[in-house]
Amino acid sequence: MRKLFPEKWLVVIAVLLGTFTIILNNSMLNPAVPHLMKVFDADAVSTGWVITIFMVTMGVTMPLTGYLGDKYGKKKLYLIGLLIFITGSTLGSFSWDLNSLIFFRGLQGVAGGLMMPLSMALIFEAFPRNERGLATGIWGIAAMMAPTIGPTVGGFIIETGSWQWLFLFNVPTGLLGLVIGAMYLKNTNKVNGISFDKWGFVTVTAGVGAILFALGRISALEHFTEPLNIGLIVFGFISLFIFVKIENRIEQPLLDLSIFKNKAFTYSVWVAISTSLALFGGIFLIPLLIQHVYGLGAIITGLIFLPAALCTGIFMTIGGRLLDRKGPLLVVTSGLVVTAIATLALGFTSMETSLAAIFVLMALRGVGQGFSTMPAQTAGMNAIPDQFISRGSAMNNVLRQMSSALGIVFISIFYEVRRVQVYANVETMEQASLQAINEGFIILGIIAVVTIPFGWLLGKESEKLEKKDSLSA
Repeated sequence: MRKLFPEKWLVVIAVLLGTFTIILNNSMLNPAVPHLMKVFDADAVSTGWVITIFMVTMGVTMPLTGYLGDKYGKKKLYLIGLLIFITGSTLGSFSWDLNSLIFFRGLQGVAGGLMMPLSMALIFEAFPRNERGLATGIWGIAAMMAPTIGPTVGGFIIETGSWQWLFLFNVPTGLLGLVIGAMYLKNTNKVNGISFDKWGFVTVTAGVGAILFALGRISALEHFTEPLNIGLIVFGFISLFIFVKIENRIEQPLLDLSIFKNKAFTYSVWVAISTSLALFGGIFLIPLLIQHVYGLGAIITGLIFLPAALCTGIFMTIGGRLLDRKGPLLVVTSGLVVTAIATLALGFTSMETSLAAIFVLMALRGVGQGFSTMPAQTAGMNAIPDQFISRGSAMNNVLRQMSSALGIVFISIFYEVRRVQVYANVETMEQASLQAINEGFIILGIIAVVTIPFGWLLGKESEKLEKKDSLSA
């Protein structure tokens, strides 16, 4: 295999297989919830835990990856995570009731929390700074395309086969990733003399876990007023406040918050949060537009996502090359502009808007996402010292996870509330749904517009750092 690919590109292939398998599996299960309700004779709230538990266990595991990767080696920890995921997938297919299914999904989430931050760290270990843009661009195809094609694959499996294949589908690619990873991932140096920040771990786990747990329980406005959800959110933010205080005082913090003093990294995190909101908000709204407004089926809905997925993959690779050659200023800023324009344009659809127009706008969103998401994240990671890469990646992933969950909750509640309000003044529910969807896209578009200056600032800050590095060299 080394004859076909240079060894460093085999690292990308190894982590791409693992990452793609995890994200695809999670997005495949979203359309399967109604079917699983019938299989296990359970209500929507109970079955929703199949999705929620993955999000919670993944979120609370991510902060640990920096410490564990330094103590035991990134390669070993990544392969352990992938083995846990394959085990959880295999056992998940044998689930005998809903509780066992939720438990095995929790195992998958733990594995995802270990693997996702380490994926980028392993790539950064294998590539020099001026080649990381292309490498992470190719790896990022998995992170960006899997959520868009996952619902289509999951729907197809449910319609043509049994639900067990939602889990068994992961095993072949997971095993392939495990073999290639064992052969070609580089052993990273262990860091001696590090101590475990137990109180930091307790507070960040409690904070992230409580907030993600609450967000997973919220799907309507009235859920916000439930005492348990209010208590979880308040407890979560208090725990995170205490966590920040602990991390700023301790000598060896679990997550070194001093990396936020690096302006380029901070700007890149905001871009990552914004693009996550745009991506997952669109994933929620587009099926509603196609099925509830236009009355078309799941297959057409899946096809609508196809141009976005393809363009994201193509332009993420192009964006990575441009990042390596020109820096992030042009590529990230232009990507955010295209994303903002296409998202705002989707806010002006009507009952007469053709599917071709939606295809084009979704393709443009893919172009914008490809140019902005992974190049911004890579530029931010390039700006911090190499010893902070795994912890910076963990921080980035935790914030993306929380913002994605918050974005879906916000857009779903906004849609339900506005649809009811608008219905009082229009003739049909389709018209009310359309207006609520349009307003949702306009909100996402405004967030993208507000983010454009951060892309420009990221570029300028990266140029300063490059000049500083060249002078010191």
